[in-house]
Amino acid sequence: MRLGLAANRLHHQDGKAALFRWLRASGDGLRELQVTLHAVGRTFDAIVRHDPLQGALRLARYPYGRDGGLMKLVAEVVGMEDGRTLDGAVYLIDPVDPSSIFPEAIALKRQCVIHGKPFISTVATARDWVECERVHAGMAADAGADDLHAFHEQTLALIAHDAMKPAMLAFADAHFDVLSRFAERVATGTTGQRLNELAWSRGWPTDTPWVTRYQSGPMGGDAQIADRVLEGRCQRAIFFEDPHVARQHEADIQLLERAVTTVTDQAVCITAPRVAARWASAAALRRT
Repeated sequence: MRLGLAANRLHHQDGKAALFRWLRASGDGLRELQVTLHAVGRTFDAIVRHDPLQGALRLARYPYGRDGGLMKLVAEVVGMEDGRTLDGAVYLIDPVDPSSIFPEAIALKRQCVIHGKPFISTVATARDWVECERVHAGMAADAGADDLHAFHEQTLALIAHDAMKPAMLAFADAHFDVLSRFAERVATGTTGQRLNELAWSRGWPTDTPWVTRYQSGPMGGDAQIADRVLEGRCQRAIFFEDPHVARQHEADIQLLERAVTTVTDQAVCITAPRVAARWASAAALRRT
């Protein structure tokens, strides 16, 4: 398995930074899964310098960002004719670092979404991805990841752009039992109403909303949910983005995404239906 890897300077500046918190938490899983991390220049250099796993990681070095390293990751997410293809990308984002909105950074996420591959932007999401892949590989659950699966204590946000609302409803229908294990579910306006109607059709008590509805996205619902993320009252977001359509409330969408990356150790974010389905399947298997 091949994962692209980049981290903004804040997240690899010393041995206590986010990148190394993830590698220490998930290093055994990365080795078990035989994951090769294809790391952009400075990120690679930082791993070698701090060496949290004493050389046990499988690493490949890519050029510095200024020399096209991140651009190469984008191309390999799409897939190259000589077989160079990445299975996803980890990009630990510092939301106030200007490089996080460079074209190649935005393109990396967009191409992951288009091709149904994981785009992992927080420590919590990176830990969660490793555990889900371990479960799919038939490995025993890692007790160190139990906090990520304590759904009865967590709030889940379910958000979908207009063209992706049918995909969100299909996802919720297919994985209704897993999603119902969360203490609370929240959603923006129309998506929330449709999810409640789906839940009621499946026997959820009609006098009880399955999701708590906030304003629609254009009216500020994304910002309302972002506030919950920042306060630690929303731990997981499944956000089905339409990468082909310009969005009139782009600033609000970015606000939610920035909130998730601000609390990088606490918030999990999934941005593509295929990736969300794989997570939900793993969550069901892990419980049994």
